[in-house]
Amino acid sequence: MALPIEDYAIIGDCHTAALVGRDGSIDWLCLPRFDSASTFGALLGTREHGRWLVAPSDENATSARSYVDDTFLLSTIWQTPTGSVEVLDAMPHGDRRADVIRRIRGVSGTVEMRQELAIRFGYADALPWMRQTPEHGDHSVVGVAGPDAVIVRGPRLHARADIHAHESVFTVAEGEQVDIVMTWFPSHRNPPEAVDVDEQLEATAAWWRTWAHSTELPPDYEAAVRRSLLVLRALTHEDTGGIVAAATTSLPEQFGGSRNWDYRYVWIRDAALTLSALMLHGYEEEAGHWRRWLLRAIAGDPADIQIMYGLSGERRLPEYELDSLPGYNGASPVRVGNGASGQYQGDIFGELMIALREARRIGVDEDRFSWPLQRALLGYLEANWMRPDNGIWEIRGPQVAFTHSRAMIWAAFACGVEAVREYGLPGDADRWASLRDGIRAEIEANGYDAERNTFVQHYGSTEVDASLLLLSQIGFVEADDPRMLGTVAAIENDLLRDGLLLRYRTESGVDGLPGGEHPFLACSFWLVEQYAHSGRLADAITLMDRLVALANDVGLLSEEYDVVGKRQVGNTPQAFSHLALVRAADAIAHAKGAASD
Repeated sequence: MALPIEDYAIIGDCHTAALVGRDGSIDWLCLPRFDSASTFGALLGTREHGRWLVAPSDENATSARSYVDDTFLLSTIWQTPTGSVEVLDAMPHGDRRADVIRRIRGVSGTVEMRQELAIRFGYADALPWMRQTPEHGDHSVVGVAGPDAVIVRGPRLHARADIHAHESVFTVAEGEQVDIVMTWFPSHRNPPEAVDVDEQLEATAAWWRTWAHSTELPPDYEAAVRRSLLVLRALTHEDTGGIVAAATTSLPEQFGGSRNWDYRYVWIRDAALTLSALMLHGYEEEAGHWRRWLLRAIAGDPADIQIMYGLSGERRLPEYELDSLPGYNGASPVRVGNGASGQYQGDIFGELMIALREARRIGVDEDRFSWPLQRALLGYLEANWMRPDNGIWEIRGPQVAFTHSRAMIWAAFACGVEAVREYGLPGDADRWASLRDGIRAEIEANGYDAERNTFVQHYGSTEVDASLLLLSQIGFVEADDPRMLGTVAAIENDLLRDGLLLRYRTESGVDGLPGGEHPFLACSFWLVEQYAHSGRLADAITLMDRLVALANDVGLLSEEYDVVGKRQVGNTPQAFSHLALVRAADAIAHAKGAASD
């Protein structure tokens, strides 16, 4: 069985990422991109579905791990009765190669180590042909199946036919060092040359440190915010600028259930919010990079805009189920692709326009394509703003008029008005202002329950939704507006589960799916932000402290949290969770600053 989700750390090269378990096993790795088929898939099955274990032979060995400074070099210190070793796991950054380095360094005494390599290309559907290749270096082995190949250089591997894997046993004494390096390459090419391990580790560590320390952070949650920003960068594809929602697919929202989705794609919403978090901390280069990705991805008719794309802007993301992977501890089906890519979600126009407005505010110049694109999007909204949609949570039931979606469309027109009136860009600000004001009136008439004093999930509903917390964040209402305070009270009453927020009540049937889910971490961070901006600073800090403590030992958060089982749930690491953490920490810092003035 796979480990608990919180027992995994990631290493990455800004092209893909590997999940490394506390037991020393890489149980998930897609090569060469986040959305490629898996090479190691034990996360969604067993070791028979591919893994790479490097750990002491002594099964009673204990370990402690951490990232080296502010990097994604993962250091695991193993203690055994005979000695201790460090395993340093990393994926080199910047060399445009798909390499994984596992360096074993003797710390004290002598430790017998074991390596088990079970390669399963194509989501565990392709058992590779393995062969020793001494011509490429001592003890090198190459595995090939279909379009994929890897070369592994390190201690001599011996085949074990009973588990279709290769193993090695070797000892490491104090002061000794053993490097194992795996490199992916297209199978029709020759294996690449060996990397200079020292050089790559040094350069990669330096790059991460430089990136991490190029911004100022709020003092109270500095470590958590810095790690969250690092996670957001690690999930950003270096070449295309696409920002994936998570590094995994099909980690369940309910253990044993069917709410298992593929998050290895670029959601317009998630990417725009991630961009906003990065820009607020001074990462202007990322803003320009992502905007170029956006222009490429949605070029053409605004009517064809999708809620998500592939890493390079691919439009076709057909959802299908795999029979080669049984699922995380049996949670099936395992899905590749995402059927929500064909949904209409009106809120994405607001998130997109807000992100581009913030880029404009920090000085990212409009080029000859970016503002015409925004005008075209607003032109599309002029004729389509009243359409019902699937909403922020990708409802697979009937489309309705979600209040949050309408408020985000209101925000899109507000951004257009500001661009014309404050920045002198061409456009019909008067028409957009009229539409903005009309949408506000409609929301206040149809999306607000005066009897209960709360905004509602969608027109005609009495349900609430955690996304309503965003109404104050976008300026639709003030955080201390009586209607907003009433909405918060309703959300606290209906959606809090042991102090953490659900997205909505799944038992209402609005999403058209069976089963339930656990509290959604981003929603609880939104509540922190609302508390901070509405004068409930003590409540904000109390909830923030609890949420930050839910991160695993290396600072990573998944999508949801099981308050009963006390474990992380859903795809990981989750960009939405980490960007919401950053915003919540900023909100607390702002509230503290205002209180001291």
